[in-house]
This record gives sequence, structure tokens and C-alpha cells, in this order.
Amino acid sequence: MPRKRSHRRLTRGLRFRLTASYALFFALLLIGVAALFRARLSTVLDNQMHDTLNQEWAALKGYLRIEKDGPHWYYDEEDPDESLIVLRMRRVYLLTDSNGKMIEVSTEYQDLGIDSAASIRSQVRAALASYRPESAGMSFWTERRNAENVPYLIRAGIVFDERHTAPYYVAIGTPLENNERVLAQYTWFCVGLIPAALFLGSWLGWFMAGRALTPVLEVAQAAQRISGSNLSLRLPTRQANDELDYLVLTFNRMIDRLEASFQQVRQFSTDVSHELRTPITAIRGQLEVALFTAKTTDQYREAMVNSLQDIDRLSQIVRALLLLSQAESGQLVLQKASVDLSDIVQDLADQFQIPAEEAGVKLSAHVPAQSMVSVDRVQIERMITNLLSNAVKFTPQGGSVRISLQPDEESVELVVEDTGLGIPDQYLPHIFDRFYRVPGSGTAPGPDQGLGLGLSFVAWIVKAHDGSIDVESSPGKGTRFRIRLPLGEAHSAPSEPARQPIMKEL
Repeated sequence: MPRKRSHRRLTRGLRFRLTASYALFFALLLIGVAALFRARLSTVLDNQMHDTLNQEWAALKGYLRIEKDGPHWYYDEEDPDESLIVLRMRRVYLLTDSNGKMIEVSTEYQDLGIDSAASIRSQVRAALASYRPESAGMSFWTERRNAENVPYLIRAGIVFDERHTAPYYVAIGTPLENNERVLAQYTWFCVGLIPAALFLGSWLGWFMAGRALTPVLEVAQAAQRISGSNLSLRLPTRQANDELDYLVLTFNRMIDRLEASFQQVRQFSTDVSHELRTPITAIRGQLEVALFTAKTTDQYREAMVNSLQDIDRLSQIVRALLLLSQAESGQLVLQKASVDLSDIVQDLADQFQIPAEEAGVKLSAHVPAQSMVSVDRVQIERMITNLLSNAVKFTPQGGSVRISLQPDEESVELVVEDTGLGIPDQYLPHIFDRFYRVPGSGTAPGPDQGLGLGLSFVAWIVKAHDGSIDVESSPGKGTRFRIRLPLGEAHSAPSEPARQPIMKEL
């Protein structure tokens, strides 16, 4: 059973399939090329035999004379070339009159079978019908085999007597045994060569497929070694800029994303544990103190009030995390509609006037008369609320906060800027992380302390609307958030959902 599984694993492997595909293609290519060469060789040999018989037929008319007393061969018997030519022509040779009566015949031709009188008469009539003195006349080609199965090529036609009055039927031939022998030798040569070439080609294909798949195997082995505690592993590229390098780069980028995700999960778990532990510890401590030390109703009431405040903070964290998780996982679907962003900004600026005045901060809004965009009104109000809340909170007394809108043909730019504490450059890349608070921000502890999730919501809302957000900040001079939102699809009438109170800053 293990051997069968190993064999099945081998045959299903990519290396085996690549090699098998290469071997099949190579085999078909070799067989096709061999067949084409054999067909071409057969044609060349056949044309050579036809040319040889045509030349002998032309020579026959010069050597053969048919006189009253019969046929005579005129040649120089002392000339070995002429003697050889005549001897070769008379080796496979038949001469009859126009009615098919045999006059001369060679032994080899007799072994092939004498033509019937009817066939001879038919061929003579056809040749006479197409005969022209200036041409060689019609010729008839056939292939025959003798008793030993040796093939012969036969050329037949008519010749005339010396007075050019009576036609005679003449047939000459030549054996094709050498042609068949050459073709057979070529065939056996291919039969022996193709398997050997196929074996060598398959071995080379197996070797090359193994080398080509080595980086893939390295990727697979690296993937097996990767775990949550070992995400720093990266594969080096071969600097070949080919598909394998692209695979390695893609794999490394995937590991980068996984490492960032794992880091985010670990950081998130740490932050959540810290944020939940603080109110839980406070609640436990207050209740234990009340249990062991409280004597009066007011003391118990004070402990319960403090515990309820911490429980409320704990509920805020859970609700905010649930909402942010739903947003990032796609469960929170935007309900877009055409709204007047100028009206939303102005309304929220008016709502924040009282908190701003209490903090000694001047809040101003600069918006056009109308700015229609296709957005989710609830989420946009949540985004602006978080930005204004942070701006007012981190701007010292006597400072100012300014919110403005600047629409163009394709988008609208929302800017929230303040003259507050500012954010050092090293902290700017992290301000949109969950639970992140800039060190030394001066946020007072207690129920009014933010959760560090507000800007995470802002970043998600901007991204969900296919917008962009940029932050500019200088310590001691202030911070500017610049958000650009696309106008989106226009609607016939803006939606007017019910007004909701300003969210508590997250």
C-alpha cells in the first residue's frame, strides 16, 4: 500500500506531468519529422526511377529498329557503355505488334506476367489518339511484382517501324528493390533512433523540470516552516526577472502582509487586554473596598456610582470594537445618498460651539452655500464629530479650530485644522491605529478620556468612501487633517435622516 501511494504521488506530481508532456510532444515531433522525411525520400527515389526509365525510353528509340524481317538492335558491341545500356533496357523488356501479338520478351518480364492482348490494343489506341510527331507520345506507368515479391516499375508506349507506318507496343522496366531496401533501412533507423532520442529527451526533461521547479519547492518548504512566531523568513530572488522571481516576490509580499496582520492582531490583543483590564480592575477594587470598609448607605452608593462609570466605559469599548470590527469585515454597509455636505459641516460646527467656548477655543466654519455629495450621512457625521472633538480637546485655551470645505469638479476637500499641541513626526504614522494615543498628549484620565479608536473610524470611513486622508502637524503649532471625498453619483433629492446627537469621542 505505501508503494502504491508513492507511485500515485509520483505520477500526480507536477515534475512528472511536465516531463510526460515534454516527452509526448517530443515523440510526436520526432515521429512527424521522420514520417515527413520518409515521404520525401520515397518521392525522390520514385522520381529518380521515373527519370531513369524516361532516359532509357529515349535511348531505346535510337537503338531499336523494326524492319520487315523483325526488330534489330543497332549499337557498337565493342563500346562497353552502349552495350551496358542496351543490356539494361532488354533486361525487362516486351515488344508486341498493335494487336498484342508478342514479338520479343525478356525472362524477367515474363516473371511479371505478360500483358493481355486486349489491354495492349486499348493502350495502343489511346497512344495513337494522342500521338504527336514532335512529342514523346503517351506513356503508361504501372508497378508489378514478380513471384519473389520484388517490385518493378514499368513504362509502356508505342514505337513505329522504319517506314513509320505500323505502331508497335513496347514496355521496359526497372526493379524497385533498392528503393524498398533504402526505405526499409531508413524506417528501421528511425525505429531505433526515436526511442533512444525519446529516452534521452525524457531524462533531460526530467532534469530540467527538476531544476525549474526547485524555486517552487523552496517556496513550499519555506511555507511549511512559517508560523506565527517565524514570519521574518524571506526567499531571495534569482535576479532573473522571470516568472519564478515573480512568484518569489509575490510570496514575500504575502508574508509581509501576514506579518503585518499578525503584528496587528497581537497589538490589538494587547491593547484590548489593557483597555478592558483597567476598568475591570477599577470596578473590582471599588467593590472590594466598599465590601470591607463601607459603613453607610452613601459610601455604598458612591462605590456603585464609580463602578457604573467604569462599566459604562467598558461598554463603550465593547461597542466601539464591535462597530469597528463590523466595518472592517464588510458587515457595516454604507447607505449612500445625495446630501449637502455644507449643511452637515455647518450643523456640526454649531453643535460644537458650546464645548469649544467652555474650553476657551474659537471654532469657525468656512463652507460654500452648497456642496452636494453621495455619502453615508451617519458615517460622515461620525467622521467629522471625531475630528472636531479631538481638535477641541487638544487645543489649549485661547487657540482656534477651523473647519472648511472646498469642492471642485470631481471631489470635495474637507479640512479640519487647529492651533493645538501638534503631533511629533515619529508618531504620525500610528495615529490611525486602534487604541493608539500620542505619548505626552496630556489627555486627562477619567470618564472623558478617549478610547483611541476615533481616528481608526475616521480612516475606515474615508477608505469606505474611496477617499484619501492626509495629516500635517507640527508640535506646538497645531494639526491639519485634509480629507478628499469623491462626489459620487448624483441623486434627484438629498436624503434627510433624523438628526442624531453628537457621538461621544472614541
